Amino acid sequence: MSLGEIAKDMFRGSGIKRDELTESGIPCVRYGEIYTTYNIWFDKCVSHISETKIKNGKYFNKGDILFAITGEKIKDIAKSCVYMGDGKCLAGGDVVVMKHDENPKFISYALSTTEAIKQKTKGMIKSKVVHSSIPKLKKLKIPIPPLEVQNEIVRILDTFDALVNDISIGLPAEIEGRRKQYEYYREKLLSFKECEYA
Repeated sequence: MSLGEIAKDMFRGSGIKRDELTESGIPCVRYGEIYTTYNIWFDKCVSHISETKIKNGKYFNKGDILFAITGEKIKDIAKSCVYMGDGKCLAGGDVVVMKHDENPKFISYALSTTEAIKQKTKGMIKSKVVHSSIPKLKKLKIPIPPLEVQNEIVRILDTFDALVNDISIGLPAEIEGRRKQYEYYREKLLSFKECEYA
């Protein structure tokens, strides 16, 4: 199913300048943080902005998917993550927010697969800065099984994710083996035959 069919709303954030960031205030996400700070999901924003600096703010809430639509590398374009925290946050200018009714972590995991990344980078030309857009994002296709199946896949992938990212459980070689196993199962669990859930 295409993201255009899944999305209830899709919009671009508003600009947030680096020199406008503060220690406290309204939580916000700038597009670069999607590459450098956040993975599949996050529940706390690392950046804040003073309410007095916000003009025409575009906000996201728990369960919304965020895309970075500007980047330096083709392979990273349209990297996404899902916000699982409480309270609204401000989206930066090169961030696209997608509202939907599916399991948010499922969507985020599905958008991190090799197939989804191939779709995101298709037709991109190497330059200093690479851009995507809402119309391009809406064309991306991911499998959408019934909600119960989405929930079970998320449960399994969250368990693997915790094992892979908890350095207190296991030796470095064992952790690397788990990471490869996690990637293998993520790809298998999120690769459905065309129209299997149409």
